[in-house]
Amino acid sequence: MENTQTERKELVSAAIRFAGDSGDGMQVTGARFTHESARLGNDLATRPDFPAEIRAPAGTIGGVSAFQIHFGSTEVFTAGDDLDALIAMNPAALKANVKDLKQNGILICNTDSFTEKNLIKAHLEENPLDQDAISTKYNLISVPITTLTHEALSELELPKSAIERCKNFFALGIICWMYGRGVKETSEWVERKFKSKPEIAKANKLALEGGMAFAEASEAFSTVFEVPKAKLAQGTYKNITGNQGLAHGLIAASVKAGVPLVYAGYPITPASDILHEISRYKNFGVTTFQAEDEIAACCAAIGASYAGGLGVTGSSGPGILLKQEALALAAVVELPLVVVNVQRAGPSTGMPTKTEQADLLQSLYGRNSDCPVVVLAIASPDDSFDTSYLAAKIALEHMVPVILLSDGYVGNGSQPWLIPDESSLSEISPKFAQTDSAEAFQPYQRDEETLARAWSIPGMKGLEHRVGGLEKQDITGNISYDPDNHQRMTYLRAEKVKRVANTYPKTEVSGADSGELLVVSWGGTHGAVAGAVAEEQKAGRSVSHLHLRYINPLPNDLEQVLSRFKKILVPELNSGQLSLILNAHFDLNLTAYNKVQGQPFKISEIQQQIQNLIR
Repeated sequence: MENTQTERKELVSAAIRFAGDSGDGMQVTGARFTHESARLGNDLATRPDFPAEIRAPAGTIGGVSAFQIHFGSTEVFTAGDDLDALIAMNPAALKANVKDLKQNGILICNTDSFTEKNLIKAHLEENPLDQDAISTKYNLISVPITTLTHEALSELELPKSAIERCKNFFALGIICWMYGRGVKETSEWVERKFKSKPEIAKANKLALEGGMAFAEASEAFSTVFEVPKAKLAQGTYKNITGNQGLAHGLIAASVKAGVPLVYAGYPITPASDILHEISRYKNFGVTTFQAEDEIAACCAAIGASYAGGLGVTGSSGPGILLKQEALALAAVVELPLVVVNVQRAGPSTGMPTKTEQADLLQSLYGRNSDCPVVVLAIASPDDSFDTSYLAAKIALEHMVPVILLSDGYVGNGSQPWLIPDESSLSEISPKFAQTDSAEAFQPYQRDEETLARAWSIPGMKGLEHRVGGLEKQDITGNISYDPDNHQRMTYLRAEKVKRVANTYPKTEVSGADSGELLVVSWGGTHGAVAGAVAEEQKAGRSVSHLHLRYINPLPNDLEQVLSRFKKILVPELNSGQLSLILNAHFDLNLTAYNKVQGQPFKISEIQQQIQNLIR
C-alpha cells in the first residue's frame, strides 16, 4: 500500500547513477532502467563506466562499476553533469562517485555492505554514513538492501550467494518506484534471460517486486519524481549503443550496395562489441572472423575487399597501430576498406575502459610515406548508424580506405535512435570493372570525376591484374620504379581522397552564421558542446556551434564558415590535435580547450570556457 504522505513532483530531467562492485550487476541494472525509461518516451543518454581490471579485488575502488543515465522530457545532450541521485552498493562505490552528486541530491546506500572489512578495502578510516559531511550535504537514505533481498526471497531454497546476486534488482525496484517507472518489461526480460533457470528468474522478479513494495511503503521514500515523455519526431525508436548502431550501419550499407560484409576483428576494449553485434546478423549474408591478431584482422578485411566484399576491421588505438601497414596496402592497391577505431585513453594500454579522442593524428598521419585516407568521426550513439553507413558508401564508391573514429563514451553509451525507412537511405553504387569491353583491361584507369579505379573481381576472364604493395604504373598497374610515375601516383592518390569533399553537404552552423564566438566540436564532444551552446544562446550570448563529421578531407567551405567569427573555441579530449590541424590549414583566432582525464566533458565546463572567451 502506498505511503499516504507520498508527494508527486514533476521534473524536466534527472541524472542518476548506479554504482557498486563489478559483481553487483550495475550494468544490467542501469540497462534495465534505461529500457523502462525509453519505453515511457523519455529522451535519454547513458554512460556505462567499467573497471579497467577484469578481476579487480571485490570492494576496492579499482573494482567499482557504474552506470549513469540522464533522461528527460526535453532534448538530452549528454549523460548528465551532476547527479540527482546516486545508488551506492558499497563503501568503495560511495567514495568513488559521491563527488558527482548534487548538494541535497538523493543518496541511497546499502548499509549491509558498510562493514569494517569493506571500509578498510575502500581506505576509509570511518563509516561515511555516520559523518555529518554526508548526512548534512545529501539526502541520505540508508537501506539494508542485502537483508531486505533475503527477506523478499525467503520462500525460495537458494544458496545465500545466489540470493545476494539478486540485490541489484531490489535496488532497481526502489529506483523504478521513485521515478514512476514500470517493471513489466524488465520482468518479461528476466523470464527470457533465465528461461532455463526458472528458480533464478523467480528470484530476480521477487527481488524487483520487493524493491518496489519497500519503496512504496517506506516513509523514507516520500516523493515520486515524474519525468514526462519527450516530444520526439514520429517514428519507431530503438535504444541503441554506439557500437550497435555502427554495426547496423555497416550491415545496411552492404545490403544496399549488394556486396557481402566481412568483419574481421581481434578482441579489444571498447571495440569488441562491434564484432559480437555483427555476428548476430548472419541472415544478412555477413561473415565475421576473429583473427589471431590485429594485423591478420586487417589483412583478412583487405582480402575480402579484393574478392568483392565490403571489408571492415575494428579496434582501439593500440590495435590500430598494428593495422597501419596493412591499411597503407589498401591505400596503394586502392581497395575499399573501413577501419573502425573506438578510441580509449592511452598511450599504450593506458586506461582501457576510459574514453579519449587522442588518435586523430594517428589516423591522419600514422602510416609511412604520403598515405592519406578518408577520416570520419561519429558524434553520438544515435549518429553511429548514419556515419558508419556513410563511411562504407565512401569506401565503396571511391575505392579508398576510410578510418571511422568513435570513442568509448560513444561506443558504450546509448540513446534513442529513430529507425530510418529503407527507402530513405542513399544509394551506394560501386563501379565494377566490365569484362565485355573491347579494349584491354587497365586496372588503374580512373573515373574522371572521382579518380576512383574500377573494382575488378578476381577470377573473371579479362580482368587479370597485379596486386601488391609495390608502386604501380599509372593506368596499367604494372610494377614501376620510375621517379616521375611515383610522384604522379602519389599525387593521384592524394587528389582522389581530396575529391571526396566534393560529395559533402553544405557545412551547417547551429545558431547565427557569424558572430563573436564559434565552438567547433568533433566526435563524442558533440553532446556537451551542443548543450553548452544552447544554454549560452538562451542567456543571450553571441555563440554558435559547428560540428565536424568530416576530418579528412576537411569540407571545402570550412574556411569560409570559420572566417565569419571573431573567435574559435575547440574543445577536445586530447592535447589539441584538431586545433593543430585547423591552425595549419587556416589563419584563425583559435583557443584550444583540452581534457585528458579519461572522462567526457561536462556541459558546465564548456559553458565556463564560452563565458571566459566572450568576456
